[in-house]
Amino acid sequence: MMEGEVSHDQITRLLSEQEFTSKNLWKEVKSTVRQIECEDACLIFDDTIQEKQWTDENEIMCWHYDHCEGRTVKGINVLNALYYSGDVSIPVAFEVIRKPILFSDITTVKSSVPAWSLKTS
Repeated sequence: MMEGEVSHDQITRLLSEQEFTSKNLWKEVKSTVRQIECEDACLIFDDTIQEKQWTDENEIMCWHYDHCEGRTVKGINVLNALYYSGDVSIPVAFEVIRKPILFSDITTVKSSVPAWSLKTS
């Protein structure tokens, strides 16, 4: 897409310099949204799952129901918000879905919390 102007390593370094949040994204796109905002614009919410079947499970790398596949898949689930105005859509927010409780036993209704989430003294 960048015709060789930006390398994979440059992107990796940029992303590893800090933790990017939804707040960072909004600061970057706010002025553009203000330029194109209009009365009949809308917010579109959608989630996406990046499947990672061979990666170890944790609170963000876990099982999610994929409606496109019609089954559960292991991966990262991200909720996205797009501002849509005219023919332009701009990402304005995102949230990585976290699941700190791995499962619930149906017969006892007791939750199993992963060991890495327990605080030790």
